[in-house]
Amino acid sequence: MMQQHNRDSLLSDINVTPFVDVMLVLLIIFMVAAPMMVQGIDVSLPETRTVQQLDTDQEPLVVVIDKSGAVHINDMEVGAENLGEKLEKIFENRSSPEVFLRADQNVSYGRVVMVMSEIKSAGVQRLGVVAQQSDDAQKIDQD
Repeated sequence: MMQQHNRDSLLSDINVTPFVDVMLVLLIIFMVAAPMMVQGIDVSLPETRTVQQLDTDQEPLVVVIDKSGAVHINDMEVGAENLGEKLEKIFENRSSPEVFLRADQNVSYGRVVMVMSEIKSAGVQRLGVVAQQSDDAQKIDQD
């Protein structure tokens, strides 16, 4: 007995090939674009041997001193003389006055201390200094 095939029946299989093609293209695009999306100010941080990292509850407020000595608050350039006023206004809306300081290793010590003084005079209770982990500390951390 021969079975009859209905040529007009609908195909119920999903063709996933176009979906896979699109996903692979998107993956390649994001892999190429992700390194270009790094934001921030180029700072050559000093190295340290400390392996402990600080934990924070909120988005940290970062003050950056770049290699030319310019002061930035989260990528927005401010004058060092206006830093205290800006921080006071920012901390009116924050629960805990906490700042991280990133300073280029080629900036003079006096400039860093002056900025730290401005930060402390704005009422900041916790001031963290960001440094880059040295190769020796990375080896210790892996052991």
